[in-house]
Amino acid sequence: MPSSPRWKTALEKAIDGTAGNFQLASIDSKGNPRVRSHVLRGFFEAKSKPNLPLLYSSTDIRTPKVSQILAHPNVEAVFWTEGTVEQYRVSGYTSIIPAPGNPLYGRFDPNHGPALTALKNEGINWEAKRIESFNSMSAHMKASWARPTPGSKLEGGYEEAKKWPVKLPKLGEAENEQEKHYLEIALANFALVIIDPYEVDYIEFGKVPDQRTIFRKAGESWVEEIVVP
Repeated sequence: MPSSPRWKTALEKAIDGTAGNFQLASIDSKGNPRVRSHVLRGFFEAKSKPNLPLLYSSTDIRTPKVSQILAHPNVEAVFWTEGTVEQYRVSGYTSIIPAPGNPLYGRFDPNHGPALTALKNEGINWEAKRIESFNSMSAHMKASWARPTPGSKLEGGYEEAKKWPVKLPKLGEAENEQEKHYLEIALANFALVIIDPYEVDYIEFGKVPDQRTIFRKAGESWVEEIVVP
């Protein structure tokens, strides 16, 4: 029976009790580098293939990074874990999963690679996972997806922003029609970001001397190579 790769076990231990922040780098249509901060929301893995974990985060489907990633889905996520003094560079293929009614939903291929295919064969419900993830967000975070399009001009300046909702409850717990309206908007804009890793560069700076291991996916297994830090 396959087991979780060593890099995943180490990463889970390193970020335990932290926010799980990382930097996600991609390129835009002109070949320019783009990087932004994300939060690791967790992992998806098929019961039959724990050796093929998928990392997931979230985003607003209206942000420019969505079109950038859809055009160039190969990305790199970089974690720096202060407590363990480690760096993880995770290279992988990215999928975006918006609401089923969004025009971009058709760009999601649930059969892209053995990890996604295994999850599909085990009956994963991606819309249920998207809603579950949305509901797990803080009240402040849920409200952020009900704002105008990120990066669009704020015509009324910062005073206009004071009109935006500050907090939103979980789905089904709206106390009035306005909250219900904002929740519908927020959920429609909420999307999952799935990273299917194919290489992980893991450096342990807390050891003397530093230790660096590169994990490369070979079919459905991982090959480890010890390299100079």
